[in-house]
Amino acid sequence: MSEAGGGRGCGSSVPQRAPWSLVAATAAFCLVSATSVWTAGAAPMSREERQKLGNQVLEMFDHAYGNYMEHAYPADELMPLTCRGRVRGQEPSRGDVDDALGKFSLTLIDSLDTLVVLNKTKEFEDAVRKVLRDVNLDNDVVVSVFETNIRVLGGLLGGHSLAIMLKEKGEYMQWYNDELLQMAKQLGYKLLPAFNTTSGLPYPRINLKFGVRKPEARTGTETDTCTACAGTLILEFAALSRFTGATIFEEYARKALDFLWEKRQRSSNLVGVTINIHTGDWVRKDSGVGAGIDSYYEYLLKAYVLLGDDSFLERFNTHYDAIMRYISQPPLLLDVHIHKPMLNARTWMDALLAFFPGLQVLKGDIRPAIETHEMLYQVIKKHNFLPEAFTTDFRVHWAQHPLRPEFAESTYFLYKATGDPYYLEVGKTLIENLNKYARVPCGFAAMKDVRTGSHEDRMDSFFLAEMFKYLYLLFADKEDIIFDIEDYIFTTEAHLLPLWLSTTNQSISKKNTTSEYTELDDSNFDWTCPNTQILFPNDPLYAQSIREPLKNVVDKSCPRGIIRVREESFRSGAKPPLRARDFMATNPEHLEILKKMGAASSIDAEDGLRFMQEMIELSSQQQKEQQLPPRAVQIVSHPFFGRVVLTAGPAQFGLDLSKHKETRGFVASSKPYNGCSELTNPEAVMGKIALIQRGQCMFAEKARNVQNAGAIGGIVIDDNEGSSSDTAPLFQMAGDGKDTDDIKIPMLFLFSKEGSIILDAIREYEEVEVLLSDKAKDRDPEMENEEQPSSENDSQNQSAEQITSSSQEVDLVDQESPEESSLNSQPESPSPADTDNAASVSASEQNSKPMENHETTSLDGECTDLDNQLQEQSETEEDSNPNVSWGKKVQPIDSILADWNEDIEAFEMMEKDEL
Repeated sequence: MSEAGGGRGCGSSVPQRAPWSLVAATAAFCLVSATSVWTAGAAPMSREERQKLGNQVLEMFDHAYGNYMEHAYPADELMPLTCRGRVRGQEPSRGDVDDALGKFSLTLIDSLDTLVVLNKTKEFEDAVRKVLRDVNLDNDVVVSVFETNIRVLGGLLGGHSLAIMLKEKGEYMQWYNDELLQMAKQLGYKLLPAFNTTSGLPYPRINLKFGVRKPEARTGTETDTCTACAGTLILEFAALSRFTGATIFEEYARKALDFLWEKRQRSSNLVGVTINIHTGDWVRKDSGVGAGIDSYYEYLLKAYVLLGDDSFLERFNTHYDAIMRYISQPPLLLDVHIHKPMLNARTWMDALLAFFPGLQVLKGDIRPAIETHEMLYQVIKKHNFLPEAFTTDFRVHWAQHPLRPEFAESTYFLYKATGDPYYLEVGKTLIENLNKYARVPCGFAAMKDVRTGSHEDRMDSFFLAEMFKYLYLLFADKEDIIFDIEDYIFTTEAHLLPLWLSTTNQSISKKNTTSEYTELDDSNFDWTCPNTQILFPNDPLYAQSIREPLKNVVDKSCPRGIIRVREESFRSGAKPPLRARDFMATNPEHLEILKKMGAASSIDAEDGLRFMQEMIELSSQQQKEQQLPPRAVQIVSHPFFGRVVLTAGPAQFGLDLSKHKETRGFVASSKPYNGCSELTNPEAVMGKIALIQRGQCMFAEKARNVQNAGAIGGIVIDDNEGSSSDTAPLFQMAGDGKDTDDIKIPMLFLFSKEGSIILDAIREYEEVEVLLSDKAKDRDPEMENEEQPSSENDSQNQSAEQITSSSQEVDLVDQESPEESSLNSQPESPSPADTDNAASVSASEQNSKPMENHETTSLDGECTDLDNQLQEQSETEEDSNPNVSWGKKVQPIDSILADWNEDIEAFEMMEKDEL
């Protein structure tokens, strides 16, 4: 990357279209000086180790891609636990997540240019032939315009870009005649009817066969779309226009971007999360850099790079100034209200914002990029993966992790910008965690709960499109790649578009509609390559000095729950605003403050909004505080070796696995299987973990019977055949209303589909050993290595894959109190005989959209109470103690909130983010 400066000296002006060598590595850096600074101050990773890690990435990709082709193709995605393809309509609906599936072999198309980057040109040629032969784009299926654009249209264009490159080299693809481009053009025309709105913003969904608004289309009635959904089209659509000469695609994408720019909030220069596609009114008026907005900002900067239009850079700089002014609270990035940008809209962050440090590198703003990236890395080190959402005091908010690549993307860009080998070590950690915790016999499985280590039967196409690409490039030398990566720009799906498109078929008029709104005197508008002696002072440990204060931000400290409060709130002598956690209805001063909120001044109004939001979160937390966390059942015997982890429902009685050592033992079925009477096979369950069927009696009675027979634990398996966490809430087994202190063994609950994995394993291997614990334990590599490769073992491993094929991991989401959960409706009515059903406690209503899980669990355990510090500090802080008792302080919450219903509903709407 040493030639990234393009022959220009530091401080010289950037040409109107900056070369991608600047953007791919630093977007604005002169890397010769920067790299030399870093290598002087940090021990570099040897070339041998980098090659080893690169080869490891290649093997991991082969494992994922090979299993997709073997077990799933031509389906859209692989279900790695059940070793089969995910076909739209043949699996239970997952809601909006399924809108990415269009029966067009999604994973294959999304992986095309990854094959070339990883130097698998023969496989690429075979894959292109399969796409041309098998893929149909005329299916009667409703798909997301956004997902289809970035994954399928982008995948076809990226494949075409590298196909013509290989053809020019003269060895591969000599038969290729723009067939992928013709498919991309066909798909582009299928997406155009979505833009038939008065605003030019596209409908969020379209039927590939029938378009929108026709009766047979089953779509076209939507009124809202997300900002990213409408603003992440310009790269693919403009590339399609430049490749084909058909200008209509670029025109439509530009019109959508222009409309979003016009509708930004003029005083703050921020945009909301969702917008009405007909009126242009903001529906969700919170603003951030994560889900719903993220790639809109990304595409403004990259559109400038690819298309050379100054207005895109000016718009990006205007938005970036607002982001750094209001949203950036290093190392955090918190959503705010577009009309009141000094007021935070929520107290948690989603995982999609992990892309932003990489975008900041492209912008040339290195310090906040390092800070946010380091904060995210500390969270990852605590839980192996980045939770879908986590709070400002680093507690898990949504526990899922669908193997998102955004953090790897930012790691790659930070390394290319700094040359700091620290980021190679970060990449090494990502590789180790993927292999250790996500790898399964048929690919890589998403994490259903980062706390327990349980899996989800899901391997999204973006995992192959992005994750392996960025990880391989992180460790690769220039000679390891068969083409010059700096001749291309990455889309948001990491597809590659050639920079020469900027000078091809330029028929779109460039009307600058930005300057009249730009009144910022800010260095963000300096289009120069900064002097690295300013960006990186003569200190080889510059980046380390930025990271050092954040090393213990998660592990050893109790970070502040950062809620921005206006500077005017802290005028000399002024008291900090009332916090929900401090409120007491018996305190007359508190009641007086409450009456003023929203009435006295704009400052009091902002205090009122913040107070209501905290009350809602506090009320939600109250419902969950006394509940037991999920447990894990991990199969540790041959040939599983801990690879299969099932999330289990806990019991309100028996041994508490969170306070005692895990229970490990072989399993045995009890007789009678329902465990409702004295066991007739005590010798079979003695010293083992008993399997019991749900039904006929109380859970506690089952536990006593297997305990009396000498069992060391019990697993209750649902008697409702086919039940799974996809369709039913996970149970927390209740007692029988009597004293249950006599029950000393651990008891866990599994649904039928999950329990069948253990039962099938018994039929196949006879002896099956499991581990009952509060969360999954590390796999035993020594036991795994003892397995000698042989045809017999190969056969056994294949059988293990088949057994694993019945797996559908159980997720435990927000747990409710027994009193509240008893009111929940069950998916299926229990039979009168199922008295244990009546006694069971529903942990939550499982939603098919994992992003709606609002579980908030401490990442750290207990933290120090900060109440005394709060009285002394000018800034108010969030109490991060997850075990604090709110009893006396929040008893009258319901009566207080009754006066705020309309505003509460608005805040609750904000909580229903879809990632």
